[in-house]
Amino acid sequence: MILSTPVSNFPELRDPVRDLCARFDTHYWLKAEQDGYPDDFVQALTEAGWLAALIPEVYGGAGLGLTEASVILEEINRSGANSGACHAQMYIMGTLLRHGSQAQKDEYLPQIASGALRLQSFGVTEPTSGSDTTRLKTTAVRRGDHYVIHGQKVWTSRLQHSDLLLLLARTTPLNEVQRKTEGLSTFLIDLRTIDRSRMTVRPIRNMVGHETNEVFFDDLEIPASSLVGTEGSGFKYILDGMNAERILIAAECIGDGYWFTERSSRYASERVVFDRPIGQNQGVQFPIARAYVNVRAADLMRYQAAALFDAGQPCGSEANMAKLLAADASWEAANACLQTHGGFGFAAEYDVERKFRETRLYQVAPISTNLILSFVGEKVLGMPRSY
Repeated sequence: MILSTPVSNFPELRDPVRDLCARFDTHYWLKAEQDGYPDDFVQALTEAGWLAALIPEVYGGAGLGLTEASVILEEINRSGANSGACHAQMYIMGTLLRHGSQAQKDEYLPQIASGALRLQSFGVTEPTSGSDTTRLKTTAVRRGDHYVIHGQKVWTSRLQHSDLLLLLARTTPLNEVQRKTEGLSTFLIDLRTIDRSRMTVRPIRNMVGHETNEVFFDDLEIPASSLVGTEGSGFKYILDGMNAERILIAAECIGDGYWFTERSSRYASERVVFDRPIGQNQGVQFPIARAYVNVRAADLMRYQAAALFDAGQPCGSEANMAKLLAADASWEAANACLQTHGGFGFAAEYDVERKFRETRLYQVAPISTNLILSFVGEKVLGMPRSY
């Protein structure tokens, strides 16, 4: 059973992405979790040009909009694969494209588009600051023609499979700026050229099997040319990319939601207990139907947010709401799917438990649902700031 998709089907995107993903079955993903990273899958996406969707054609990319990029990531997750292994390249690239120097764009974007380089990792979160990004403690001190980086990051994903790292660090002490959002700068670090003895990477074993790490910088020197844009404007650059990130993550959740509802609908129709398909029981059928309704609703908000982004219109509220609705819908669908499968849902061979763990992440990352509710309460509804 294939459930219909609202708005446009985008068959020119969905069909080839689905065909590519079909080459990587359940056994592949189970093994990839054990090995730590689905390198063959990411390489196949790269060679097909899907990870360069947002890079302008002049740099060798497809020059597509965020709507199309979101369809690509949705279809990856809807096919049972995991976009989390490589999705960051799409939205990290935006910081380089919109705020990097012409020299940086000329050097790196064509290589990213061709797959010669991977930009899949960014260092923002720190163990002591969490979501309070303005209080991060990693510093970058200018010394002649280079910066010296010192500090610690956490949840720095895909670092061991990336050639470039986008890093946010404080270049002016917090007590020397008028606004706490000032004095933060963004750097594009070429991991191939640095002194790796000055950077310690410690993998974090985690529930979803992502390759993610703690990173320690011990007076790491990087060229001054690594600075993206203007010194002190890094927080603005990071925020600039968050709307795209949230819309793309929403699309992944929607893909998960469709995967769960398709899988649970099929199983409920085929699984016979007490001489009848379990899907004939309303107690089984209704949770799946409700989950599907909510996925469809979230899907519409995703398209609205993406359309606003592509039109250059303000979309912060819509991007946040799309992410919240999609994350909640996928999690509801995941629970319905696991419950429908009963004990078999916990068996790795059915693949439900893997996808269940993966989609649970988006209640927390890249922004928690509570912070989105705080944003809506304050910025949309005009209530007092809650934190």
